[in-house]
Amino acid sequence: MKLPNILLSIVAAVTMTFGVSTSSVQGQCTGDVIPSGIIDGVDLAQTLSSWGPCANCPADIDGDGAVTGIDLGQLLAGWGPCAPFIASVAPGQGTIVGGTPITISGAYFTGATSVTIGGALATNMVVVSSTTITAVTPAHAAGSVSITITTPSRTSTFQNAFLYAKIVVPTWATLLELSPDPAVVTDANLRAAIEASGFAWRVRDNGTNIEMLLVPGGTFMMGCSASNSYACASDESPTHQVTLSAFYMGRYEVTQAQWTAKMGSNPSYFVPQNGYSSDTTKPVEQVSWNMIASASGFMSVTGLRLPTEAEWEYAYRAGTTTAFHSYPGQPTGFNDDTLLGNIAWFYPASGSQTHAVGGKLANGLGLHDMAGNVYEWCQDWYEPYSSASVTNPTGPTTGSYRLFRGGGWLYASDYCRASRRYFSAHAVIYNFVGFRVARNP
Repeated sequence: MKLPNILLSIVAAVTMTFGVSTSSVQGQCTGDVIPSGIIDGVDLAQTLSSWGPCANCPADIDGDGAVTGIDLGQLLAGWGPCAPFIASVAPGQGTIVGGTPITISGAYFTGATSVTIGGALATNMVVVSSTTITAVTPAHAAGSVSITITTPSRTSTFQNAFLYAKIVVPTWATLLELSPDPAVVTDANLRAAIEASGFAWRVRDNGTNIEMLLVPGGTFMMGCSASNSYACASDESPTHQVTLSAFYMGRYEVTQAQWTAKMGSNPSYFVPQNGYSSDTTKPVEQVSWNMIASASGFMSVTGLRLPTEAEWEYAYRAGTTTAFHSYPGQPTGFNDDTLLGNIAWFYPASGSQTHAVGGKLANGLGLHDMAGNVYEWCQDWYEPYSSASVTNPTGPTTGSYRLFRGGGWLYASDYCRASRRYFSAHAVIYNFVGFRVARNP
């Protein structure tokens, strides 16, 4: 089709008429008909050569089945280097005090000179590539704010790109996720309790890189939860009311790698020299209570602590009252021992060895391996239960034995129940006992 004379004139004059734009342009670079990251004469020539009916062709910018003056106008409006655009921001929310590391993904970030969030400059900005920028958020009042990216040729602003919330991130931690992920914490009541606590849901301990999840404060009935196959032991009763404050707990059992990084050597049995894999994401074992919690132990080195027995059971249950905690197929927990393999490595399905942490389904708070893999030491001395209601109990001040919970690769389903207790001398090591960490906000 013959081009109108006015278009021929535009072809001749366009480089004089249109320089590099500095206006704010959002979205993808729709005028970049021949993708190059810049809208220039090549794109204009392609548009003009496609003039007229043109189904599904790149020059049909507005998608109406024809290349017309509307398409040409859109192309000319974006003349020059493509404006940056944001596809996602992770995490998409952070605390009002700032300091949240974020990753901005999108396109056309090359040469970016600044990122502003809610009108304030982000710090530590790094242009990783044309599609990725990392930065750290400044402080800001609560609410949704815009993010502006400035390049030498364009400034683009994206509304409601980041949410500031009145949530506290502990000084010892780096924020991973401010609010609970509904795909992980599926129960709306648990999510509400976490958000009402005022603390961030998912963080990473700065000293150890251990990922930790918030366990919101609350009240539960501690003690006997029989399964279909096993009754409760005598020391699981009487059931009694316990009230706990919010605390953080390790998402996974402490691994061989995490122990070695702080303590210098790996005490575990399930290592290559004993014929097992070299996977150091398996839980550390052959660690006594003393090796963990004494003055020279792992907790002293890291500033972390063991959970109390009450905290451990409360975290295991995650709002359930059944023998075994919930998972997506059993949202209120379950008592059927034959379903235990969904959440636990236990005998005989374990193959008589430990496995990499996180291989089984998590409970309602997002904690993995609370049942099975390895038993987990608790802080308390062992003693029989009282029927009295208690708040933040820490157990007796002295005793002969320390507690561990959760069952392990060597034990049957009975020992993986929420209320099952086990205890031993605190200097003894076993290749079926490890631990996970806890910390106050």
